[in-house]
Amino acid sequence: MQLVWLRNDLRLGDNPALLGAAAPRRGVLAVAALTPEQWRSHDESPARLAFWLANLRALQTDLAAHNIGLQLLSAAGYAELPQQLLALARETRVSGLWFNREYALNEVRRDQAVTQAFDAAGITVHPCDGDAMVPPGRLTTQAGTPFRIFTPFARAWRRELAATAVQPLPRPARQPAPAPGPPVIIPTELPGWQPGYRDDLWPAGGTSAMRRLQDFLDGTHSDYAAQRDFPGDAGTSRLSPYLSCGVLSARQCLAGVAARATGPEWMDDPWVNEIAWRDFFRHLIAAFPGLSRWRPFRPEIEARIQWRNDQRFWQAWTLGETGFPIVDAGMRELLATGWMHNRVRMVTASFLTKLLGVDWRWGARFFMRHLIDGDFASNLGGWQWSASVGADAAPYFRIFNPVAQARRFDPHGSYVARWLPELARVAPRDRADPEAAVAAGRPPPIIDYRKARARSLADYQAAGAARQHLTSR
Repeated sequence: MQLVWLRNDLRLGDNPALLGAAAPRRGVLAVAALTPEQWRSHDESPARLAFWLANLRALQTDLAAHNIGLQLLSAAGYAELPQQLLALARETRVSGLWFNREYALNEVRRDQAVTQAFDAAGITVHPCDGDAMVPPGRLTTQAGTPFRIFTPFARAWRRELAATAVQPLPRPARQPAPAPGPPVIIPTELPGWQPGYRDDLWPAGGTSAMRRLQDFLDGTHSDYAAQRDFPGDAGTSRLSPYLSCGVLSARQCLAGVAARATGPEWMDDPWVNEIAWRDFFRHLIAAFPGLSRWRPFRPEIEARIQWRNDQRFWQAWTLGETGFPIVDAGMRELLATGWMHNRVRMVTASFLTKLLGVDWRWGARFFMRHLIDGDFASNLGGWQWSASVGADAAPYFRIFNPVAQARRFDPHGSYVARWLPELARVAPRDRADPEAAVAAGRPPPIIDYRKARARSLADYQAAGAARQHLTSR
């Protein structure tokens, strides 16, 4: 009997740990652990947790069709898992433990503790790589150091893809006998957690995820480069929740793109580039553990920035009441659905950190507490990028003008009118304008953009940022 420990890899196909455990066809038991206090300390959102549980229930049915049972463990946090997993292994007489690696510091330490407990008990542990397309540590600079800048990383990443099969791994072998005992009951939510997620927006299960991937690749993918920055249009894949819980793998996504291409040009696809960014952030947290402790990648920049952390500004931002329509619409979308368009994520993050002067950690944790696709590495990397304190970060002088961004990427105001319905009666060309929004009943702007931008530039220049020609997008 082999034991497979499921975490954020809730899929049947392209699952190295599950495939390896099932190969001997001597019986497989899967196990998942509920650790609510640990999740709370990690700022997991109720929406993501409910989505994870829903996908675990769907996977339970798929596993049963392969005669693979599923057990649940309950623990407050990671510290209890080594002994709980070991007790289950002894009870079921397993000879091997399989899992797919995770790269944040707490998860690395958790897996090390479990491995030590199993090694001491004489049970073989099989760590696998099933999260990133290219496992962290495999790509380094010519000097043998981790990449710190995305563009050279992406070049090396694509060279690795050219030498690596992108065909997803098959589903595990069906085991010879059904799993003993009745199936465990997986809860829909946990006590003390708010209700979950919009299942009409993200139906759970591998079948739903693959259907959405195929629909995207057969449809709007061809216009992705032109439409991805327009939040009022359905120009993105909206697959991030499935990737976050591992219902889809990066390899499955890339294989779908490659299958529709006629040659190697698919590796330069703009959507593939987003998968490369996802891998880049995983490589960073694996190589630089301080990032998992909320330390900036560029401490020399942050050391002299004085975050103002004005509570009035903070509350207005969290409630979507800043008086800037594109920012407020984005926050309302997040609060209502657990998701936000990526362009709007950048605008709202820039607004909070550079125009309101609020610590990027506050925003990063707020996002994690509400996002259905909360992904620690990507969320951390994105917020540090926006605050210009991260790896390959946005230049310090890049400060998103919320009005200009709305006029450029929501030219008809359809996005802001959807989430701020009082603006539906405003002329489309005026919906980005804070003054027009005030006339329609929206709150007045909480800052003067020009003054806030000038103050932010002075802060970052004082912090020792490279002096370059000042521009505003």
